Amino acid sequence: MSHPTVRGVVVITRNGDRYDYYQDPSTYASSDTDSTPLGEVQAFQLGSLLRKEYFDPSSANYIHNVRTDLVDLDQVHARIKNGGEGRVVFDSTIALLQGLFPPTSKNTIELANETKVTAPLGGYQYVPAETVEPSNDRSLESWTNCPAFEDHVKQFYASPGFKAAAKEAEPFFKMANDFTFGRPVTLENAIYDFMNHQLTHNKSYAHRLPPTLIEQARHWANFHEEGVFSDSSINGIGNIAGRTLLQSVISSLERITYDGDPLQFLIESTTYQPFISLFAQTEVTKSDPTLKGIPNFASALVIELRRGSLPDNRDFVRFKFKNGTDDDFRTFHIFGHNSDIPLTEFIYRVENAAIGSNREWSKVCGASAASTSAPWGMPALPLFQESREQYPCATAMFGALFAALFMLAIFAASNSSSARAVDVSPFVQAG
Repeated sequence: MSHPTVRGVVVITRNGDRYDYYQDPSTYASSDTDSTPLGEVQAFQLGSLLRKEYFDPSSANYIHNVRTDLVDLDQVHARIKNGGEGRVVFDSTIALLQGLFPPTSKNTIELANETKVTAPLGGYQYVPAETVEPSNDRSLESWTNCPAFEDHVKQFYASPGFKAAAKEAEPFFKMANDFTFGRPVTLENAIYDFMNHQLTHNKSYAHRLPPTLIEQARHWANFHEEGVFSDSSINGIGNIAGRTLLQSVISSLERITYDGDPLQFLIESTTYQPFISLFAQTEVTKSDPTLKGIPNFASALVIELRRGSLPDNRDFVRFKFKNGTDDDFRTFHIFGHNSDIPLTEFIYRVENAAIGSNREWSKVCGASAASTSAPWGMPALPLFQESREQYPCATAMFGALFAALFMLAIFAASNSSSARAVDVSPFVQAG
């Protein structure tokens, strides 16, 4: 029996365009901000492209057996970062899902009186998504309120490399001072986000900004954020944004590869920080330095799970990246490979760096102990489903045992008026 090439994917997306936004350069505590219509269009276009790539039967990367007309929530799941730029990430995800599952007349129900009712807006699909709150799940925002990460930032600012870069950047910041309207103009407080927003949305500002100034601002912002959100070690504190996301990626790929699990498409909606960490952790920036720095709005990293061709029909992992709306997906190879990496090797290389619970995060960060060690992100394979697949006889035996115990309870109750009633609720709960 032949296997489909693409078995499923994990998609990590960055939010679309938003209004200007500020992060504290020491703690990365953030201000509020909101989406723009441009950002929502960018996210919608990304969702439409993902639909064409993975849900269109004519595509070479079509995921076989995935439902493409009406969303099947057992097959598709979306997780949304709800800290920091949470409102923007939420809006972008909803727009992306609109492109991924557009309105359809099939979103119709027939009532008992034979009346047919189609959902509003021509069959709009209300696709639920899981919002991930940092107060109880640090997987999508792990760098705030993390003392060890704040120490890492201080060490980066104090490093000889940063001081040399700050000296080199002085002419740029002197020139940029006239276009930042009183904001601190130093390398610690990279001002690219403000300048880029004004350039996009303020006509008079766009007419006044000298040539190449925005490119220089982007260069220094990339240097700044690359230094903060990457590390020379895969499990270094600078990679905290990638380390906490990895557990969800691993468990999702394991679920996709298991034939008894319906999951085929996971969306991790977040901000730019995990992209920087993941590219550093998988060593792709060594072979392609252009991947360093801040990804554009509505960027997407797709991690495909692919079945190899005979005679080697193992599961392999392929990374593909699209840097914003004006870019195309391109494949790159991780950990120095010249082709797709076996799933088993990928997990072996990253699993020790992954952080999978609040308690683990607290230990790594040196923060107050978390109240729970329950794993976060996507859950692992359902225990009962796995047991049923591996031990079908045990399932039948359990059913027979339950029936025997239930009949025994009835017999005992009916044959002894003085006997105390038998409580079978523990068996009911176990079933």
